[in-house]
Amino acid sequence: MSKVKVVYVPLRTLTEQDYIDRLEKIVWKGKFPTSPYVPNAKVWKLKDGWYMCSKTRKKFNARTGTIFRHSNLPLWKWFWAFQMYSSKQGITAHQLMRSMGVDIKTAWFILHRLRDVSNIDLFSKFNEMTEDFAKSEEVYELDEVYPGGKNKNRHWDKKVPNSQGRSGKDKIPTFVMVKRGGNAIAKVVPNAKQKTLVPIIRKYIKKGSTVNTDEWPAYKNLGKLYNHRIVNHRKKQYAKGKDHVNTAESFNARLKIRIYGTYIHISRKHAQRYVNEAVFRWNTRKYTDEERFDLLLASVVGKRLTYRELIRG
Repeated sequence: MSKVKVVYVPLRTLTEQDYIDRLEKIVWKGKFPTSPYVPNAKVWKLKDGWYMCSKTRKKFNARTGTIFRHSNLPLWKWFWAFQMYSSKQGITAHQLMRSMGVDIKTAWFILHRLRDVSNIDLFSKFNEMTEDFAKSEEVYELDEVYPGGKNKNRHWDKKVPNSQGRSGKDKIPTFVMVKRGGNAIAKVVPNAKQKTLVPIIRKYIKKGSTVNTDEWPAYKNLGKLYNHRIVNHRKKQYAKGKDHVNTAESFNARLKIRIYGTYIHISRKHAQRYVNEAVFRWNTRKYTDEERFDLLLASVVGKRLTYRELIRG
């Protein structure tokens, strides 16, 4: 992966067709498109830059079948939002509103659509970012994180009784799995019980792999399926040689910093999308801004979160 930082800056001086041409290169990968209506139909290119399906006689372009379809925003505004979002620091809805010149409702909707397409499963593709890591042992670190703030820091009239520790009454339980030296995946879960976490672990981690956890009881039977290594945090044990969950805790710390420092507060209803954003940034941490931009742009096909779906959760 290149270490040269190249920022792609969309300019208003370009035409809508210029942005569509850019989108075609990313989405269609330089190939002649197939019809989104009838895949085996012949496709004709029209003089106005659009394409036509020979069987349905419907016109389409690179926006068709993506999150840009039926959007009233010009592509330069969408590209601007993609660039702001794909930067390492991210952006809030109010910041996007001011920079794009749109209302807060539109900015908030755009960012949630981008978080929706950020749900790219790179968990099994960690070697593309660490080429030499393939020679070493694969180790997975598992941990939970509970965004929501500490009860003792709340105002007296906002304190929640019996909410300490791993309680999900006032916090958002999130289960995190990190392949050491590689990618992460995180899921908002209803609780951190064994019956909740183990099926997720079995879905993503191959049987017989090495997994590192803390002493939480939900992990006690993992030794039947995996090479299970435990560090006991209650006994102030944070590492036993190479056995630790420090990488997972680093992800957790970054997630909390982003929530508290950038967004201040997130709702449980939309929490998974914010977690998707954190996972996307972690998994592309060695990408340049342009590489991250192109990866995100290539993920818009077949994705279209509507406003009605968003507010209904």
